[in-house]
Amino acid sequence: MIQDIIKIAKEAGEIVRNGFGKKLKIEYKSNETNLVTEVDKASEKHIIDFIKKNYPDHDILAEESGENKSGSEYLWVVDPLDGTTNFAHGLPIFSVSIGLQRNGKTVMGVVYDVMQDITYFAEEGSGSYANSERLKVSLNDKINHSVLVTGFPYNIYDNPENALEKFSALTRRARAIRRLGSAALDLCYVAKGVFDGFWEVYLHPWDICAGMLIVEEAGGMVTDFNGSEIDIYAKRILASNKMIHKNLMEIINNWK
Repeated sequence: MIQDIIKIAKEAGEIVRNGFGKKLKIEYKSNETNLVTEVDKASEKHIIDFIKKNYPDHDILAEESGENKSGSEYLWVVDPLDGTTNFAHGLPIFSVSIGLQRNGKTVMGVVYDVMQDITYFAEEGSGSYANSERLKVSLNDKINHSVLVTGFPYNIYDNPENALEKFSALTRRARAIRRLGSAALDLCYVAKGVFDGFWEVYLHPWDICAGMLIVEEAGGMVTDFNGSEIDIYAKRILASNKMIHKNLMEIINNWK
């Protein structure tokens, strides 16, 4: 089944790639920072049509069309274009993310880096890969040597969870912090060892479902800000190489 997920993620990615750089009709969801384009919708339709044709009894949770549940043990969690703001503004950092859960546990995940043509994928118990390359998290154990990545929620104007203060505190401790604009790719870069850690608040299941598994299967750790296990509906996520996880939690929780 993982090959099916890879195939449809790449097909959806081709739809996205073909729309990149073209004049787009942009709509707004919750506010003017939360965008959706016709390309998001076309990519999602392609994925959902595939699932309904090939796995008609499976449930679906997708960013643009919401939840379609019938009580199946399987749930496809779909982000047809993670990084829509980047896409709409001509910045080539965005992805297609598809996770598959069985009885509430993610068992497969695929994140397709559209513009670099890299497929990140993982199966439970089988490791994580970028195309044919086996992924392993970094071995860095020092915060001051760490390169971290984060993002901000769409309602950042309200500064939920003191997001700006936490960002400031970690900026003063880490070597560097980046903000790419695609949480799914952020998690893949942690799995690859490019970044040592990632944190964010108020993400959605489709942002993190596939990426969480890819980090864990690469030897990393994913929890909430207190170290507790999370599911895809969590509002706080902290992912790391394990080595700096405790230190990250201490800074995040004691930012004052």
